[in-house]
Amino acid sequence: MTALVAGLYGLVIGSFLNVVIHRVPERRSVVRPPSACPHCGTRISARDNVPVVSWLVLRGRCRSCAAPISVRYPLVELLTGALFALVALRFGWSPTLPAMLIFVAGLVALAFCDLDRLVLPKRIVYATAVLVAVALLSAAAATGQWHRLAVSVACAAAGLVVFRLIYFISPRAMGFGDVRLAPLISGTLGWLGVGYALVGFLLANVLGVVIGLALIAGRRASRRTRLPYGVFLAAGAMLALPLGGMLHGVA
Repeated sequence: MTALVAGLYGLVIGSFLNVVIHRVPERRSVVRPPSACPHCGTRISARDNVPVVSWLVLRGRCRSCAAPISVRYPLVELLTGALFALVALRFGWSPTLPAMLIFVAGLVALAFCDLDRLVLPKRIVYATAVLVAVALLSAAAATGQWHRLAVSVACAAAGLVVFRLIYFISPRAMGFGDVRLAPLISGTLGWLGVGYALVGFLLANVLGVVIGLALIAGRRASRRTRLPYGVFLAAGAMLALPLGGMLHGVA
């Protein structure tokens, strides 16, 4: 039941994330003006703004001008809903759950921003970090597990130092947005254990290497092509939530 509720909630959050992904990189408000068709400017009504369902009912077209609506919108909603349901299955109704749902939502928005524009907006990174920090502080207060919060802070500091050092040595290796994202990932996963953070970054780099080599082999990219490293960091972090326990013993 928790997974079902979380999944439905995720669909709604996914709809909001579509706005965030589109507007934040352009430094626009995510509140005003209300969503409208980019082709004819008609404001989207409530009945046409139901996650996934409205897109299916309208057959992927604007009700007013029949302009096509990208399939990306329902896909982001479905992805967020599915991830929320999986996270709820993993953690159940626990004090940790809100932090992990916020974490996943932030990663979805950041991954698509990086995929679209090769940018990780600091507004999203910082907002997610603050909300996750508040949620983890609340979880520590509710459970009395202050040691987990201490490990989380230590992991966040370590992630920042390591990525800042890499950026200092080789600025071309990554963007500074990745440096900002690293402590968010290491700190959140660190709440679960040091092993989770290690697995998250390991999986991110494995994914990056495999996909990079595949693109080069398929002549879709070269060694100089800049890849959205934030996408791999986000994917690695999400995969670490169920898989990070493999190295939890190192914590």
